[in-house]
Amino acid sequence: MLQTLGYSGLEELIDSAVPDSIRTHAPLHTPAARTESEVLGALRSMAERNEQRVQMIGLGYYDTVTPAVLRRNMLEAPGWYTSYTPYQPEISQGRLEALLNFQTMVEDLTGLPVAGASLLDEATAVVEAILLMRRANKSAAANVVIDSNCFPQTLAVARARAEAVGIELVEHDTTSGLPDGDFFGVVIQNPGSTGCVRDLSDIISRAHQQGALVTVATDLLALTVFKEPGAQHADIAVGSAQRFGVPLFFGGPHAGFMAVRQGLERMLPGRLVGVSRDVDGAVAYRLALQTREQHIRRDKATSNICTAQALLANVAGMYAAYHGASGLRAIAARVHGHATTINAGLRAGGVTTMHADFFDTVVAGVGSGRARAIVLAADRLGINLRLIDEDTVGIACDEMTTDAIVADVLKAFGIHAEPVGTEGDSGNSHTSSWVKPDLARTSSFMTADVFHRYRSEAAMQRYLRRLSDKDLALDRTMIPLGSCTMKLNSAVEMEPISWPGFAGIHPYAPTEQTRGYRELIADLETWLADITGYDRVSLQPNAGSQGELAGLLAIRNFHRSGGDDRRDICLIPQSAHGTNAASAVLAGLKVVVVATADTGDIDLDDLQSKLDGNGDRVAAIMLTYPSTHGVYETNVRQICDLVHDAGGQVYVDGANLNALVGLARPGEFGGDVSHLNLHKTFCIPHGGGGPGVGPVAVRQHLAPFLPSHPLDTDGITGPVAAAPHGSAGILPITWAYIALMGPEGLTAATRTAVLAANYLANELADCYPTLFSGSTGLVAHECILDLRALTKATGVTAEDVAKRLIDFGFHAPTLSFPVNGTLMVEPTESEDIAELDRFVAAMKAIRAEIQAVADGQWPLADSPLRQAPHTAECLLEDAWPHPYSRRQAAYPLASSVADKYFPPVRRIDGVFGDRNLVCSCPPPEAFAIEDTQREEVSA
Repeated sequence: MLQTLGYSGLEELIDSAVPDSIRTHAPLHTPAARTESEVLGALRSMAERNEQRVQMIGLGYYDTVTPAVLRRNMLEAPGWYTSYTPYQPEISQGRLEALLNFQTMVEDLTGLPVAGASLLDEATAVVEAILLMRRANKSAAANVVIDSNCFPQTLAVARARAEAVGIELVEHDTTSGLPDGDFFGVVIQNPGSTGCVRDLSDIISRAHQQGALVTVATDLLALTVFKEPGAQHADIAVGSAQRFGVPLFFGGPHAGFMAVRQGLERMLPGRLVGVSRDVDGAVAYRLALQTREQHIRRDKATSNICTAQALLANVAGMYAAYHGASGLRAIAARVHGHATTINAGLRAGGVTTMHADFFDTVVAGVGSGRARAIVLAADRLGINLRLIDEDTVGIACDEMTTDAIVADVLKAFGIHAEPVGTEGDSGNSHTSSWVKPDLARTSSFMTADVFHRYRSEAAMQRYLRRLSDKDLALDRTMIPLGSCTMKLNSAVEMEPISWPGFAGIHPYAPTEQTRGYRELIADLETWLADITGYDRVSLQPNAGSQGELAGLLAIRNFHRSGGDDRRDICLIPQSAHGTNAASAVLAGLKVVVVATADTGDIDLDDLQSKLDGNGDRVAAIMLTYPSTHGVYETNVRQICDLVHDAGGQVYVDGANLNALVGLARPGEFGGDVSHLNLHKTFCIPHGGGGPGVGPVAVRQHLAPFLPSHPLDTDGITGPVAAAPHGSAGILPITWAYIALMGPEGLTAATRTAVLAANYLANELADCYPTLFSGSTGLVAHECILDLRALTKATGVTAEDVAKRLIDFGFHAPTLSFPVNGTLMVEPTESEDIAELDRFVAAMKAIRAEIQAVADGQWPLADSPLRQAPHTAECLLEDAWPHPYSRRQAAYPLASSVADKYFPPVRRIDGVFGDRNLVCSCPPPEAFAIEDTQREEVSA
């Protein structure tokens, strides 16, 4: 590759591509590279220093059984964890179907008609619901009532987020009714933090009469037996799907959920999977209503959620499918049976408990400051209980609770009782006895075929294989998505996350029980600070979007702490990621766009004009470096100096940090704060649309304004996620990556990524010109291929090329971002020259097909480009009406014959899906399309 580009070595190439003005002079100080066995040994030692307990703390986190068939064939399967967000739906039908199952499960259990494809966690889902209620309610009120019996971490996140956007949070005990005054919404937890279960019908009715919308934060397992929010006329239901087979993971990643009543579906934050059809009329899935998404709405966005927790949502959905409605009800009854035994035993022993109606949580008032001693006694028996205060203890039962554990809990209170034998109980006998009629669920749920068909391991294993076979993931092909890199997620990095010492730890377990995690987290904070040139790092943000928000909140609160309240403007380049503008709005800042020069760089004259025109109101500028146009801008230090001279702070978006590691440090060339995408640069997998981790790194003056612990009421900024360290359960992946690579390996990866991008740009230059390059004619780690001239001459679009690449067995590059009519390609350092040359050959073959259209050989409408992708079914039709051959359609290159991928559907009609919105499992008859119907659709 170097010979092709005319360079004698990598260092010579890097010296030409990367401006001297940003180069770092200090080597990385991460530890020397270790072998795979050494890394696994170190991680195993850390896992062993995390003391495992029976976790009965609750607070929305519960131990659960991940069925082995799901752990091995989904959570640990590269076909699932390396797949990318389904922006190309034709090659994403398997993961889209799985997400539709999740949506259907949530819709059924909550009793609300439309659910999204997951959110980041329960606390942030509550915030998203508050923002949705404000947007949907035409009331002028700026207040929202939130029940004081919500989880404490939910209250903390809501306080921090509401304050930033000017919403007043009124914390109120709703058991006494609603407060006086005007408010646009009400949030109630049911079951509450103290375990109580209530019929909310009356209070919801009163809230509606007062002009407010109502959100219920709830528990999916409880909803198998208790009255669902929809039956109580709630507008929105939110919560966490963690206890449906997703490990505790020290707090995450866990799939939050949101379901809404009819009329609110077009305001849902995050992603929504919908049912549509392809050009032949076959049922097909896609992301619906994509114009709602923040990266399109930018500063008009009401959420900055980009990807969420697709992989974990898929696990939860399949857990529901594996157990079915009856299995979930049996688990719920068994959980409650154990809680009931604890409650009865405590009362018989003279201990007061707080509620008569509860699901899994019993709160005991022990008085005389005895609570801490009881919690310590339970700890000696291997059980973690919740210390609410010096007089109150919480006990939460879950799927892992046994009769022996129940007996030990009572023993910790000084009560001795014989086991009552609830373990093998199907739960049916309990249901009639413990659910009061006014609290009981009477409606059916999860009646779709998917929740009945796969109840054996053989059936489930084959179903998961069938779905993954429909998709293109990194285990089949490179995913050359510019700006959203899909690099290798190595097996050795992935292996430790399911070890019990990492997977089975509660996020609020006592500090002394989590020494291994704390060592791992401290290492990562130190290493990432060194790599970026900053002073402090917080690992709490559980997505890149949340890292952006955390960084901007730190800037906002820094200005305010100095009495500089006027600084409320965030300058954002025209080419920036859509999350940048959305995050700025959610941090309470106003967006002012800075123009792009013809070179693709930031227009310095326009920047100076915006700085002059907004004076002392500029809080920050958000830069992506290298730029979103795929080049190393030479004037970045000048930009930073201009903003600093104006009194603003510099936010360097870390989305492209994989072009800087070992070569430059944002904290050295002018950045005050950056977020890092661990799901990009540092090997955490995309998982079909999440999980992600977006740590935020800051210089020392911003350190006091980093996200605080969710249970720390004195934090300045407050938390941005429910768990102290966000998605801690997948941090071993990044630890392993950095430890395996060492300083030299990390730097070599960056150099090789730059080499690969320039190699592709060079090899494709005669067919597809690169839109932007640096002063030496080189790009950074990605390149934008400009198809606009070809489109103007032939009508062939960038989308046609993207769909045709499917027939060659490739995932498409990023389509029409950041410039319409282009493809952004990022090959990463993970791909060898054989794979890069295979991509080059495919792109050149497609260019030849474009020329055939230009020459009149094929009409565009009936060319392999516009008809792509081609399914096996369409190729086997008796009649072949196209002017090109079946072989040209299916095997455009001889190399594609040996390992051919056939997409399950042809090009999907997105407009039809949006006009006919269906976001739950379709009935079986929807798949039975008669030949006459097929002909009508084709016509």
